[in-house]
This record gives sequence, structure tokens and C-alpha cells, in this order.
Amino acid sequence: MVRFILAVLAAGAGLLGLAFLAVSVGAVDIPFDVIWKAIRGAVFPSGQDEPHPLSRIILDLRLPRALLAIMVGAGLGVVGCILQTVTRNDLADPFLFGLSSGAAAGAVLVITVTGDVLGVWTLPIAAFCGGLIASATVLLLMARGVRQDPARLVLTGLAVSFLFLSLTNYMVFAGDQRAAHSVLFWTIGGLGLARWDILPIALAGLLAVGVYGVWKSRDLDALLSGDDTAQTLGVDVKNTRRMAFMVAAFATSAFVSVTGVIGFVGLMVPHLARAITGPLHGRLIILSSLIGACLLLVSDSLARTLLTPQELPIGIITSAIGALFVMSMLRRL
Repeated sequence: MVRFILAVLAAGAGLLGLAFLAVSVGAVDIPFDVIWKAIRGAVFPSGQDEPHPLSRIILDLRLPRALLAIMVGAGLGVVGCILQTVTRNDLADPFLFGLSSGAAAGAVLVITVTGDVLGVWTLPIAAFCGGLIASATVLLLMARGVRQDPARLVLTGLAVSFLFLSLTNYMVFAGDQRAAHSVLFWTIGGLGLARWDILPIALAGLLAVGVYGVWKSRDLDALLSGDDTAQTLGVDVKNTRRMAFMVAAFATSAFVSVTGVIGFVGLMVPHLARAITGPLHGRLIILSSLIGACLLLVSDSLARTLLTPQELPIGIITSAIGALFVMSMLRRL
């Protein structure tokens, strides 16, 4: 318990420091005291202090971007925890089940075919619907089979993932080649769309998966012992697995609709948290959310500063970190 509390305090302090750092660094570096004054002036306006010239950069650009990184990183970490438990697969993450591929296909459909027919919300709505369609396809295929075990769920998810990946590649090939750069940026993720008005979408995904994870933590703990043992403990295994997948699908679709596809966060974070808390979900979900938020803040800061003034897609950073992480896992096998 003491180790968990220390880990949460350290992760919370690290998250606060990384959030200030993420707002501070960029094409124009901003001192911490200027950031603090701008935030304090926005929360408690006095009407006496003149706004700092950099306040608009802080409040309109970098602060919502940092908050989006926190919400999406925390949410992907919890999604990874839940999916790895219900599938009993240590490599499970939203990529493995077609959720990210479906959302990406919806976004690419807008970029290459339909255009912004619904205004600025067209892209997030299409990505959200794409993720839900992919998850519904997985559930439909699962329901038509005799076996309902985790192995079948993983294979079904892989098939749906490749199906939507193929559809995405075809739309890129057949569509307007001038849109290829936008498609590339979307399919490897980025936080460039961060605005105050899209934060509720990411918050809805985080709340959905976070509340579900904490609420059903005991059922998820029971699944760690196997389906038969979980049933003897009173858990409806099939319904729990289906519900967990639906919540993960909803959250992933919400995240991808505002950031594009950001890989490996959902895979890495549960392993990092599990090494400190152990496998039980009550503590695992809390620490995973904090570590996921820290990881995405660091990745976004690197993406914005490594090639200044250009910005790297954040998926390149998370994929590089994820590849090193998987290699380190292989060394221990």
C-alpha cells in the first residue's frame, strides 16, 4: 500500500511538472511564472492586470493541448488495462481489435471522399462512427461463433483491423493525392487539433473507461483467475467481456476522433503500472491513468521540439518508445 501511495504521489507530481513543461516549450519558450500568471488571470480575473502578450498562446493553444494529452494518455492507459485483462493477452491494445483502424478509416473517408459536409465536426464524427462500426463488426462476428474465448476475440479483432486498414489504404490510393499528407498525419496521430471545444469529447472517453474500470474492478480481478473460477465467484464472464469491449471501443473512438491513431500507449502503460501495483485493478487503473498521461505529455513535448519549427506526428515518438519497450520485454523472455 505504501509503495502504491508513493507511486501515485510521484506520478501526480511528475504529471503537474510535465504539464507546465509542455506549455512552456515550443517555437517560443515561455517561463513558468508567465504561465502561472496567465492561468491565474483566466481563472480569477481581476480586471487590473494587463494580459501578457504570450497569454493567448498559453490559453488558446498550449494549455488545451496539454489537457488533451493528459486525457487521451490517461484514457488509453486504462483501455489497455481492460483489454489485456479481458483477452488475457499482454500485447492487447486498441490496435489489435480494429478500433483504431475503424476510426482512422472514418477520418480518411472524410479527407479523401466526402469533405467537411458537417463543418469542423465532420472529421471527429466520422472517426467516432468508424470506431463504433469496427467494434460492432467484432461483436457481431463473435456472437455468430460457437466459441467466445479470448483467443477468438483477438483473431476476430485482427481480421477486422486488417479489413479496415485495407479500406483505408484503398481510399488513400484512389483519392486526391494532395490529401495524402493530411491522411498520413491523421493515421500516425497528433494533437494539433487541440481546442477547448473538443476537450469534452476526450473527457467523455476518459470518464467512460475510467468509471467502468473502477466500478468493475472486482469482476476484472476475477477474470485474472480464468473463466471457470470467475463464474464460480458469480461473474457473468461473457457479459463482462462484451461490456468491457464496448466501453473500450467507445473510449478509443472518442480519442481517435480528436487525435488520430496514437499507438503503443495502451500496450506499454499497463505493464509499467503492473510492475508497481501488481495485477489487481483497483490500484492498477489509477496508476495506469497517471503514467499514460505523463507518457503522452513527454511524447508531445518531444514531437514539438525535436525538429523545431516543424512538428513530428506524435505516433512516431510513441511507436519508437513502444518498439524499445517491446524489445526490452523480449530480453526478459
